[in-house]
Amino acid sequence: MECREDRVAVVILNWNGEHFLRDYLPSVVEHTDHVIADVIVADNGSTDGSVDLLRRDFPGVRLIEFSENYGFAEGYNRAIAEISQEYKYSVLLNSDVKVKDDWLTPLWRFMEDNPRAGACQPAVRSLKDPEMFEYAGASGGFLDRHGYPYCRGRIFDTVEPDNGQYDTPMRIFWASGAALMVVNSVYLECGGLDKEFFAHMEEIDLCWRILLSGREIWAVPSGHVYHLGGGSLPASDPRKTYLNFRNNLLMLHKNLPDGVRRGLIFRRRLLDAVAWFRYVLAGDMDNASAILRAHGDFRRMRRMYTVHPKQNLLNVDTNILFDYFIRNRKTFSSLKN
Repeated sequence: MECREDRVAVVILNWNGEHFLRDYLPSVVEHTDHVIADVIVADNGSTDGSVDLLRRDFPGVRLIEFSENYGFAEGYNRAIAEISQEYKYSVLLNSDVKVKDDWLTPLWRFMEDNPRAGACQPAVRSLKDPEMFEYAGASGGFLDRHGYPYCRGRIFDTVEPDNGQYDTPMRIFWASGAALMVVNSVYLECGGLDKEFFAHMEEIDLCWRILLSGREIWAVPSGHVYHLGGGSLPASDPRKTYLNFRNNLLMLHKNLPDGVRRGLIFRRRLLDAVAWFRYVLAGDMDNASAILRAHGDFRRMRRMYTVHPKQNLLNVDTNILFDYFIRNRKTFSSLKN
């Protein structure tokens, strides 16, 4: 099929998420400008009533059916590969996202006007508290010198209200996977989401590779979405601790050049040891054990990644641990003060 000029595919990946589709898909259908975009649900072999619901209640939504559950990363990779000849852009939209007004047009216009942009995100607000940014991405993400992620609007567990302080478009290091707009050709060229990550930080890893390709990542806060968040794993869950620590190390190992990779990962493992000790002191042995498992699996999995870039994109001065815990800088706007 021919590419539909510069149109957008809003792709929602679903696996047994009938309740999410019933609650959130109507807003996406209603508030997506169908002159520029189509809404697509890629179903990962659901066994609940998801497919019947889509066929009965959402006849205008295109359905891509997979015969099995390929997981988050590989499900999106397969969906975008299937539609890449039809659409220039895709938005990877979480199934627990509600939208209002014309949320998509500002992103589309920005991407059309900025051909160096490989990906962008809207402002991500909390569905539970719409005046607040949402933890997963807020108004654009960054990495500090040790590879710790933080956002305009969220640093560690401190989440800010959205008072318009971050309304200006800005080049960022990573865009939120809750509502990630990509150029399909760039997404595929850079390898898509890494299925080995399973969950957490896979979008940061992808954005890092997009930056290494010479493209830009942007926050475009004139678009807004509202993300439920935390539906799969709460912040205190040892499984989430395991994935965050393991995947952060894998991401650094993959995307740093030889000259700096070993030294930085050594420092990160020392800092992770401090985090492990804090859990031990608090009597939280489940999360302490999760860190040990993460490091053990990192040592095994890093052998899969043997090609490393020559450019160091983590050559930044920000030390978010020092700023947050020592200098008491809890907001993005206060970091340079």
